[in-house]
Amino acid sequence: MSFSNQALRPMVALVALAAVSACQPSADDAEEDATLPDGPETVSSEIAAEDIPQGIRDAAEAKIAGMTIAEVERKERDGQIFFDVEGTRADGSEVELDMLQSDDGAFEVVEVQRDINWADVPDNARAAAPDTMFTPVRVIESVQNDGTVIYELFADGKPEEPSAEIAVKDGEATMLEERWKY
Repeated sequence: MSFSNQALRPMVALVALAAVSACQPSADDAEEDATLPDGPETVSSEIAAEDIPQGIRDAAEAKIAGMTIAEVERKERDGQIFFDVEGTRADGSEVELDMLQSDDGAFEVVEVQRDINWADVPDNARAAAPDTMFTPVRVIESVQNDGTVIYELFADGKPEEPSAEIAVKDGEATMLEERWKY
């Protein structure tokens, strides 16, 4: 049995369409790669060294003895005001503190952050990431006051906010479907 070129064209087109469709990510694939949707807009402003409130200095020293503050940024996001306090520990290692200010004016450190390599993320947290997820180009380890550790994972070309996050609490790692509150 022989086919003419005209008879084969519709079959070739169908096979090509099926092949292209198979390569396109489905909605299920997007969920499997664990990429978070963009977060709310953040408005940031630097606080000059001479304008850093004493309460921020005191809270930083109470949390990290001997911390030297390099810069403070005020961030407003989703109706909440945060203060990012960057500096170094007494041993020279970099550290960032995220603080909130209560209604009575007191500052509270809500997380302690540091940059680490993806290879240094604990095995249980790495295992929580789907195989289809991007390879992080930056990882921030954020230790919360309750002992939860959030791993903020940044994708290549997206330096402004994490593209995925993993929470580890009591040894159990979970890929987050929504952004962590801080």
